[in-house]
Order: sequence, then C-alpha cells, then structure tokens
Amino acid sequence: MKKSLLLTGLFFMVLNSGYSQSFDLGSWNILNLKYNHNEKLSVFAEGQIRSLKFYDNFHYFEYKGGITYKIQKYAHVALGAGSYQTYREGGNFVLPKNNDEFRLWPQISLNQTIGKIKAEQRARIEFRFTSNGYRNRFRYRNGISYAFGKPVNEYKPFQVSLSNEIFFTDNEPYFERNRILLALNYKPSKASTIQVGYLHQFDYKINDETGRDFFQIGYFIEFFRKSNLNKTADMDIKDN
Repeated sequence: MKKSLLLTGLFFMVLNSGYSQSFDLGSWNILNLKYNHNEKLSVFAEGQIRSLKFYDNFHYFEYKGGITYKIQKYAHVALGAGSYQTYREGGNFVLPKNNDEFRLWPQISLNQTIGKIKAEQRARIEFRFTSNGYRNRFRYRNGISYAFGKPVNEYKPFQVSLSNEIFFTDNEPYFERNRILLALNYKPSKASTIQVGYLHQFDYKINDETGRDFFQIGYFIEFFRKSNLNKTADMDIKDN
C-alpha cells in the first residue's frame, strides 16, 4: 500500500508539472476525527488546509465540529459549526483576507445499497456569517461508492467513490459552484481511512474559494466507547 500511495503522489506531481500551463493543481488536505458514543450518536471534528498550487500558495483553512444522529440504518442527521478563512491569492496566507467566516449548518444524509454499489444523497443548509455580510447557501451532493479487495476482519480494505455536489443560494444568480470528487480510500483498520483523490470545481464569481483542480488527501480516524462492541467499518462517502 505504501508503494501505491507513493506512485499516486508521483502521478499527481507529474500531472501538475506537465499541464501547468493549462491549469494549476492545488492541494486539499483533511484530518477528521470521529467519536462514536453508540450506534446512533457520534461527534466529529475536522481541519482542512488548501493551496492553489501543489503545496504552495496556501490560501484557505477551516476547522469545524458537530454531532451526528442516525435516525435509522440508512438515514442520519447532523449539526455542525466552524470557522472558514480565505486569504488572497499570490502567496501563502496573503493579507488582507478575502473572507472571514463563521458557519452553522444542519444536514441530512440518505444511503442506499444497490447490489455492490452504495449510493448516497446529502442535503446541507449553511447559515454563513461572513466579513462581507450574512449569506444563506444550499448544498446537494449525490455520490456512489464501491468497496473491493480481500476482506479483512469482515470489511473490504479498498473503496472507490465518485460524487458531485452543487451549491446554490437564495440570491441571483442562485447557482454558485459545482464540485466533483473522484477518490480512492484505503482502510488499514476499521477505525481509520486514508483517502487520495482528485477534485475539480467550477465557481461562479465568488471570493470565498478559488481554484479549480486539487489533489486531495485525507486521514479519517474513528474512536469507540469500550462498551460499544459492535464496531462496524465506516464506508460512507467522506465529508468535505
């Protein structure tokens, strides 16, 4: 697996250098911690840092946390809040900022298994308190994932996923962004996931995020109560 991750990283480096005149490949880095209180209730914390070039021109970071509750096996709701900071382009965290934001967001996710494919729908409402005034935003994501590989401790260690998310507002021009993510996940254990992916997004003239193409890498860690013996592998599409 170490060789696979190394080759993947080298591939994106070559891709970035080979096409640097047509687009810039940025970096999108995620660390996510999740604590499962029981089979229904969990809390999470996450930090992200992003750059407009390959690990250069860092312009954005966020940290957030929240609580998730499973209504039933295939549906859960969440409430999250966090700080989202966007800096100007042209270097690493260039001042003044483009946007200084606090965000509160409820969401609902629905999952369905069709054969060996897992499908997910996620809807999120964002209440955004920004340095440029208050905004509302609505996000809808559709995704599919497929787990594969020789089972280890009752779970398959690999997963490939594809998702598409649209962002829109209640003000003209309404449409704000479209984001596509293709990712490969590897689970060295039930409690951890390493994600490597390619993310492309299209923005409609907004100043709280820039960049089109990103190499994404994430590390997701879960914790369980000792009394919670039914530890199941989390194979959901990872949040962002």
